[in-house]
Amino acid sequence: MATYIHELEGFPDFVWDDAELQFTLGRVRNLQGRLLGQMGALGFALKEEAVLETLTLDVLKSTEIEGEILNPEQVRSSIARRLGMDISGLVPSDSHVDGVVEMMLDATQHNQKALTARRLFNWHSALFPTGRSGMYKIVVGNWRKEGTDPMQVVSGAMGKEKVHYQAPEAIKVGNEMSKFLVWFNGEQKIDPVIKAGIAHLWFLTIHPFDDGNGRIARAIADMQLARADGSAQRFYSMSVQIRKERKEYYEISEKTQKGTLDITHWLKWFLDCLHLALNATEKTLEAVLTKARFWEKHSTTILNARQRTMINKLFDGFDGKLTSSKWAKINKCSADTALRDIQDLIGKEILCKEQAGGRSTNYELLATAKRT
Repeated sequence: MATYIHELEGFPDFVWDDAELQFTLGRVRNLQGRLLGQMGALGFALKEEAVLETLTLDVLKSTEIEGEILNPEQVRSSIARRLGMDISGLVPSDSHVDGVVEMMLDATQHNQKALTARRLFNWHSALFPTGRSGMYKIVVGNWRKEGTDPMQVVSGAMGKEKVHYQAPEAIKVGNEMSKFLVWFNGEQKIDPVIKAGIAHLWFLTIHPFDDGNGRIARAIADMQLARADGSAQRFYSMSVQIRKERKEYYEISEKTQKGTLDITHWLKWFLDCLHLALNATEKTLEAVLTKARFWEKHSTTILNARQRTMINKLFDGFDGKLTSSKWAKINKCSADTALRDIQDLIGKEILCKEQAGGRSTNYELLATAKRT
């Protein structure tokens, strides 16, 4: 008796109930259209800022789903450089960050290009530039090899592991991926958003690599969603929402992979998640517009380079609380210079002291401060 979906006769001929998905799909498609219309009305600079914010969050959260934390400033800087954006405060990024960014940008910016084994191998190599996953050496830039079976998704302490899923044997991966790629690059009478949900699940089910399968599955879904939007510019992030629902994500994946070829429940979850991601974009856009309105208001305000850098850091999501000592450390200046910079911004009604007390004085942007 089959334990996993890939062992069923007829795999991967998935089926689903269109009628059950129709309402949620309609809401998603409506929101996508409205969002693209709003983006079209923005000026170039605002649109560019919104794309940078979305892609940064997408890379950070897709990696975070797997329990790995990347440096936000490095991710943002790496994306900005690769998109040719002229922004201040860029920092160097390491090869691992650059690899994740390169994969995501290749998937979304070149979404109309065929997805091939070679392209997937390049993505995988970019994710693991050292040829290792943590301390362990893995097969990089190729399908997993015989001798590595069984490929299992497990949790729990050593000796008490729980197997959530077991992928097809390595010997079957090449053939399974060939079928997947023919389907993904082909034309079907399927709504392109539904196709994104199927592609995500199908790739996860094959689990063709030693590691990185979740991140690549989400990149493939983003690639297909970009095709569905007819745009390389990303203004919403599925990964941000999946990160919020990580427990449910793993549960629905496991349940579907141990179920039947009817994947209606998976697709319903995928569409619901996407709908929430589209709704959440409004907050991202509001943050972008708040920043734009600020710089428009202060276009003639005299500010030094340190002040401009720190203001942008505060708008882009400063890590922790801003203090004069952090200001001095980031800008490599004296404590007196940092305090003068801050007091000058307070005088210009740009910064204010946080109302919440503490052992040290914290500062925040007046434009984003929450008043009670």
